[in-house]
Formats: sequence, C-alpha cells, structure tokens
Amino acid sequence: MDASPILFVLNQAGLDTAQDIAGRFSTARIHGLAGRVPTADTQFNETVEHLQLLFKAGHPIVGFCASGILIRALAPILSDKRNEPPVIAVSEDGSSIVPLLGGHRGANELARLLAKALGGHAAITTAGDTKLGIALDVPPEGWRLANPDDAKPVMAELLSGAPVRIEGKADWLNAAKLLQAEDAAITLAATEHPLDGSPTRLVYNPLKYAVGVGCARGCAPEELIGLVERNLAEANIAKGAVACVASIDLKADEAAVTALAEHLDVPLRVFSAVELQRETPRLKNPSNVVFAEVGCHGVSEGAALSASGAFGTLTVEKQKTDNATCAIARSPNFINADTAGRARGHLSVIGIGPGKDDWRTPEATNLLAQATDVVGYSLYLDIVERHIGGKTLHNFPLGAEEDRVRFALEEAGKGKTVALISSGDAGIYAMGTLVYELLHREEEFGGVSDAAKRVSITNAPGISALQACSARIGAPLGHDFCAISLSDLLTPWEVIEKRLKAAAEGDFVIAFYNPVSRRRRTQLAEAREILLQHRSAATPVILGVNLGRPEETLRVTTLEALRVDDVDMLTTVLVGSSNTRTVMKGDGKPFVYTPRGYAKRIDAPKALKDDTPHSTDQSDPQPPEGTQ
Repeated sequence: MDASPILFVLNQAGLDTAQDIAGRFSTARIHGLAGRVPTADTQFNETVEHLQLLFKAGHPIVGFCASGILIRALAPILSDKRNEPPVIAVSEDGSSIVPLLGGHRGANELARLLAKALGGHAAITTAGDTKLGIALDVPPEGWRLANPDDAKPVMAELLSGAPVRIEGKADWLNAAKLLQAEDAAITLAATEHPLDGSPTRLVYNPLKYAVGVGCARGCAPEELIGLVERNLAEANIAKGAVACVASIDLKADEAAVTALAEHLDVPLRVFSAVELQRETPRLKNPSNVVFAEVGCHGVSEGAALSASGAFGTLTVEKQKTDNATCAIARSPNFINADTAGRARGHLSVIGIGPGKDDWRTPEATNLLAQATDVVGYSLYLDIVERHIGGKTLHNFPLGAEEDRVRFALEEAGKGKTVALISSGDAGIYAMGTLVYELLHREEEFGGVSDAAKRVSITNAPGISALQACSARIGAPLGHDFCAISLSDLLTPWEVIEKRLKAAAEGDFVIAFYNPVSRRRRTQLAEAREILLQHRSAATPVILGVNLGRPEETLRVTTLEALRVDDVDMLTTVLVGSSNTRTVMKGDGKPFVYTPRGYAKRIDAPKALKDDTPHSTDQSDPQPPEGTQ
C-alpha cells in the first residue's frame, strides 16, 4: 500500500478509536467531518465527495462509521477490483472490523492487524479465505497467475465442493484446504513451462528467471521482443516465470528495452557497468568489443546473472540479432525484482492546483501516493501534507528552483519514484519547463547526470491560477487572452515591455503572473500605464488572493484604481479587454465576463440591457468551444 491510510471519522464517538489506531500507524491520518471532529488532521464538509476523492487517489480507507455509508458512497465509482484500494468499516468501539473492498489487496491483512491492535474481531468475508484458506486469484509472493480471468469460475467450482487436481510442486497449494482427487475436472498447475490455462485450469508460474538484454541505440522494439520470445519458447520457459528484464543502466531509457518489459509485464532493472563487470567469471561469451564500448565484458549475460543472484545459472547463453542480444538466467530461489539492481527511476512533475483538494486531479493525487520522495517548496508541501505522510520530503526555499529540480531528477536517477510539485500547473511559469531545460543541457553546462537523463517522466496537469481566478469571478477568459510574467529576474524588462504593448494593442485579456514581490514594486505600475494607453480606465481588473485556500479573497476593481499595494506575491491579476463586462447581481456580488461574440453587436440594446446579459437570436452563431 503506497498511499497513506486514512482514518475516516464522522463524529466524536469514533475519534478515540481512530486516535488509538493513528498512534500505532505512523503514516495514518485522521480525516474528520467539519463541525463534528474539530481535532482531525484534515476536515471535510462533503462526506461522499471526500470519500470518493480518497478512493480515487488510492488511499486505504478505514471508516469509523456504518458500513452502509462507505458502500453507498463508493458504489458509483467501483470498476476494477484488482486495482481498488482497501476499504474497511470499523465499529466506533473497535469491536468489529469488516473489510469491504480490496480484500486481496491488503484489506484482509490490515483488518487482522486492526483487530489485534483493538482487541476486536476481523470479519473476513472473502470466500477463498474463509472456506479454502487461500486466495487463488492472488498467489503468494514469488508466484504469478498466468490466467487471472479464469480464477472466478474456478473458485466458484471449488466453493461449491468440486475436487481439484494439483499438478507440479507448490507447497502453498498443498497446504490449502482443498479437496483433492486425481480425476478432478479442475486443475491447479504449478510450472515453469508454457501451459495454457482455461476456466477449469489455473496455471501458476514461479518467478525464477531473469531476461538480460542489450541492443543498439534505436533498435526496433519488435526486434528485441521477437528475439526474447523465440528464446523463451525454444528453452520451454513460460513468460509468466520471468521475474524481470535486466540491462545496463545506459539502456534504461531505450525504447526497445522498456517496450520488452511492458510486453512481459515485469519490472525493468538496470545495473552499472561496474556491477556487470563483476560477473565476468561467470560469462559464457565475454567480449572485449563490448568492454571497449560500455566498460563491461557482457551486457545480456551479465545482466541476467546479476538479476538472478549469486546462485543463478545461464539457461540461455547470449543470442543475438543484427541489433539486439538476450540471455536468460535461472535462480534456484524466487527472484525479488525489487532487490535486483535498481529501477529506471521515475519523476512525476505534478501541478497541485491552487490548493483545494477538489481542484487537484485524481492523476496528480495518485502520483503523489506512488512517490517515495516528494520535492517542493515548503508552502506546497504543506498544502498536500495529508497525502504524503510517511514519504521522504525534500523542502527547498524560494529562489532555489534550479537546485530543487536538479535534486529531483538526480534522486529519480538513483531508481527512486519522485514527485516534484508546483502550485497551479507545473508547465505554466513553474517547474515543468526547468525539468526539460536541465535534461536538454549538457552536464558540463549545468545539466544533470546521465542516469538522471534516462528517468521516465509523467506530467500531471493542474488548474492554473488564471483558470481558478476566472472561474471564481465568472468568465473573464471567455475570449482571447494571454499570460505575462512581470518578473524581470529571468526576462529583461525591455522584452516584457514589448509584450505588454503587443497585448494591449491586440486587446487581449491579460493574466499577470509574478506581479510584485517585496523588492520589485514598479513593474505592475508601469504595466498599468501601458494598458491605459490602449483601453478604458474603467476596464475591469480581478484580484484573486490565495485562490482555493481558506484565506481566499476576491476583489473586482478597475484599471484606473489598480494600485501596487493592492497586490502581493500570492495575488493573481486578471485585466479585462475592451469588451470585458462587470455585472452586479441581485445579491450585491459582481460577476465578470468577456463575450465571445454570440450577439451580433456587443453593445446592441437587444443583447445587453442595463448591463444584464441575455440570449439573443443569431443568424451566424459562433462555433462551440473546441471546434474552431
């Protein structure tokens, strides 16, 4: 379970039990209903929405409430039981612990731990556990089920009393409470060799093989996959018995190598040339040519042997095509891929939005849950604190952006799963562009190491400040707009000034980023003067501060009345175009919008009356959003 467990409390009655559990599990966090559980780590207002958010983010949920509440809230979003996180209902006094979802993904195990801690009863209801003492769809560590889609009909037969025939050697199958018969129609087969499964035969493969590979840069994935497939078949090795694909770290980002690992659905593990060179005495086909190129005498054989451990032996010696090589080694023991070499490493560049959980994408929250390390500015780490419990946090100050990004890349280059977080969208005036700039630079010119350049990267978009500000006040970005940063730390003011004049002349709605700082107080005033040369003093200006956070404030003023002292570093400034309108509603609150031209004439009396917009007939309507 990667994500931190959430102890979900709806009233004070269940809080004592939740606090007892929180004291025993350091990564657990208490989420309580606002107004009823004031001492919770995190408070929420909407029970169903919050439960669904946590579930989609992959958090194990321990609900100190009636099971029906959890069931009704989560039922609409259930899809694939193989990927759902554990959900457990606990009575307020801790006497009953009921796994509701994810029984074979940790819920049953967690329920037993909770029952032991609380002195309660774990009501395990999954049929395999209760009647057979085994979960056939989730074999123990070191085994893989080759045909998981057939597990359900086989389980149904066994639960109805059908006998089973066990083929091959698997102590965990023999230890289960299974009725065995030699002539049984149901078969459970444990084998290293290829064997077809069916609704009457489940096939289990022991993870004892490592496939070592090497290839020329740009090798076609089909060539490497075909080479490995042929050699597995010729050696009579089941694909399900392969624990990992292994190679030299120089190939961590090679498309053919990563495609092979994906094709076999196994981890990719990489080794340095020094590590592979240690395997030279065990190589069957050492090569001085390879040594001259990469610093070790064999890549495919060396990687296969390294991954299979000290007692591994080559089952398939080096085989090659024009651009690829492979070798296959077998271990007498199960291969734990997590301890073989290192992973390629992964960096998630995450836009966390303005701050509200509701405004952060499920993808972003999932990536946070998967990360082992989280890198960011302290304010951003605080915003997502509830989602990163138990992870290694790396806090960098403002002004150390390049150090922050370089550190995140280098940590990922060590094989870690790292999350680099930014507010808003990471690709808009944030860390995303610096990630790719450092990857593009040569190392001697301030770039990153070779290992860091080879990590995989995921970008999770976030709601930007301009989107949040616009949504809060109406639709000022309803027509053409642009964003301009007023910070001249990295961009000369002369360039910024040129862009301001062009945007003013083009009559764009403008979003100002970095409008002021403690030391930089003149740029916003100069930008205002430039805009006043091209648009009315009454042009609407929206000031959004701490958008999406409890301290949020929103104010509408005019270009003429805009003052530098009205703005700080946490303010988003939207300046309307000549067509942007401010309308006062009946409740005394304004909304601001910029029409797209649905009415033939923006100022036509039929289109606008007393500054109140309404629909009009159009002979030439604008196309809907996204069709232009």
